[in-house]
Amino acid sequence: MVNRGEDSAGVIETLMGFGDSAKCVLGNHDLHLLAVAHGVRPAHQSDTLQAILGKASTGAVLDWMRHQKLAISLTHNKHRWLLVHAGVLPQWSADQTMTFAGEVEAALQSNDYVDFLSQMYGNTPNQWRADLQGSDRLRVIVNALTRLRFCDENGVMEFATKEGAGSAPAWLMPWFDVPNRVTAREDVSIAFGHWSTLGLFARPSLQAPSVLGLDTGCVWGGELSSYCLNSAKLAAISAPMSTSNHAT
Repeated sequence: MVNRGEDSAGVIETLMGFGDSAKCVLGNHDLHLLAVAHGVRPAHQSDTLQAILGKASTGAVLDWMRHQKLAISLTHNKHRWLLVHAGVLPQWSADQTMTFAGEVEAALQSNDYVDFLSQMYGNTPNQWRADLQGSDRLRVIVNALTRLRFCDENGVMEFATKEGAGSAPAWLMPWFDVPNRVTAREDVSIAFGHWSTLGLFARPSLQAPSVLGLDTGCVWGGELSSYCLNSAKLAAISAPMSTSNHAT
């Protein structure tokens, strides 16, 4: 929802104004805002968060943001969808995904959420195990739902590769291509963003997507894309490149 764009504060104010009509999932930049605001992480040179951090309403914004979801489950025409920012580990079922997302949501909404933010960062462990506990467990969940692009057939995540689906080393694949992915066997459709170099991605088609990637590079001068479940149609708005939007 925030960062790298021209008006992060305006985006959040608009979404908050919708009340319960807007259901939002948190991404890596949203979590970054929370971490920067609480002094857990330094701001990056390319961040465009100052308009939020400098407002008198920042406290209300941060409180609203940490009460948003890491994953949303919905049913449309008797078909189940999962909405996430980045991806779902191939070993997770839809119900497990919602349960694990709820664990992170509980940590964000607890009185100790700043401690959680201070332990949230890192690339390890890079594989899910049911016996993971504490900060390691929450870190894997956060990384899967907000950072995942590539993993191996066992769900070992890799975070260095950020280009298109065909750019990874031979032992890696896009998370949605892992054989026997549980959510694919369950016939659950997954909508996600995060992967601007992937672009619009609909498999098998926009009319019946089992996997739907909607990050079409708005922040890099591409488009802001949305998908209507009722009509099975895509809507896209072009966004001109600005001087403050630059790849790193």
